[in-house]
Amino acid sequence: MEKVPMLAEGYEKLMTDLRALREERPRVVDAIEEARAHGDLSENAEYHAAKERQGQIEMNIADIEDKVTRAQIIDPTTLSGDHIQFGATVTLLDENDKPVKYQIVGVVEADANNGRISYNSPIGRALIGKSLKDEVEVTVPSGDKFYLVEKIEFI
Repeated sequence: MEKVPMLAEGYEKLMTDLRALREERPRVVDAIEEARAHGDLSENAEYHAAKERQGQIEMNIADIEDKVTRAQIIDPTTLSGDHIQFGATVTLLDENDKPVKYQIVGVVEADANNGRISYNSPIGRALIGKSLKDEVEVTVPSGDKFYLVEKIEFI
């Protein structure tokens, strides 16, 4: 079974989402029963919408439970070294010597707009294993990007 690396906050977010879905589950079952009481199911939009939502909830619960059971929680403050790895916060210089800061995180907690990139994103994959002052070339949808690793932190 392949482990799913994530930070503690990503794990907590998954658990919060799982609790919310489990709380919604009985309400959807009630909605199905209420819609079923309205009669003819073949043309009952409320019934079909509730059944569809029930399927989505069950699928999401199964997906989150799978991730939670395979979770490998990593605390970046316990890490060190001079190579970029999961959990590292990296400051890069782009082609214009403009600093760009990213933290390498799990898929669950990735949010590029807030500088949190997944370890298996194109940039994440290109950065893993690199050292201070290494040059990094990344092919992204907008084209090739070039960076210089300026700083590696474990915070």
